[in-house]
Amino acid sequence: MLNIKKIDFKKYSDGLVPCIIQDYQTMQVLMLGFMNKEAIEKTIKTKKVTFYSRSKQRLWTKGETSKNFLHLVDIDTDCDNDSILVFAKPDGPTCHTGTISCFHNTYVPAIKTIVDLNTIIEQRSIKMPKDSYTTSLFKSGVKRISQKVGEEGVETALAATAGDNKELANESSDLIYHLLVLLRAKNLDFSEVCKVLKSRMK
Repeated sequence: MLNIKKIDFKKYSDGLVPCIIQDYQTMQVLMLGFMNKEAIEKTIKTKKVTFYSRSKQRLWTKGETSKNFLHLVDIDTDCDNDSILVFAKPDGPTCHTGTISCFHNTYVPAIKTIVDLNTIIEQRSIKMPKDSYTTSLFKSGVKRISQKVGEEGVETALAATAGDNKELANESSDLIYHLLVLLRAKNLDFSEVCKVLKSRMK
């Protein structure tokens, strides 16, 4: 738990400490801002990431104009207590240019693909668009979706046994997709699966 009293605000001449924002699911770095004591306190109180704007000379909650808020998930300092790390859930693009991150690097963590796919599946379950395979799966019910997971599991195992890595990658993709659909159909968030995996890594 963050202890504000331990933060070294006097280390820098302006009394501000740098704050790195990461997406709590993908671990992608979204932006860098600066915080003072009041900004940190407001962030914790409102659960919306707030910075001290050096250009506006006031507290500034990210999203106060665009509505693309950064919702606080966790906050902590580094080992020297002079930098802040925030894990947040973004409402939309973080950068003012309309991109997800202010850092326009091309590297995309593998886990982001899973998160993006899971988001699309969630949206399909709500909007249920016509001519969508995902929609047809949700309409078919849990029993049919479970059957598809079983079928894809067998096909994945057969591809591995046959020694065809290209087909193994294809079948594994099908398996993961159908599993995510099943989890959504059962209203079980993927993060719950991750928690179980983490508990087994001890």
